[in-house]
Amino acid sequence: MARCEICDKGIQTGHRVSITRSQVSRRANKTWKPNIKKIRIIEENGTHRTIKICTRCLRSNKVQRAV
Repeated sequence: MARCEICDKGIQTGHRVSITRSQVSRRANKTWKPNIKKIRIIEENGTHRTIKICTRCLRSNKVQRAV
């Protein structure tokens, strides 16, 4: 699956807990997927490259986006 090339964020797994009963908590498997985008960036030497990056890294200006 897709991973952010800057912060290495990927799929996380865990349990979705149902609390409808008082004694027993039902658990079901759940996956959380990151918001990964495919964008073109400008590298330090001026060349363009396409990478997969999460929107948090994109919003915090960790790369310079090619327009």
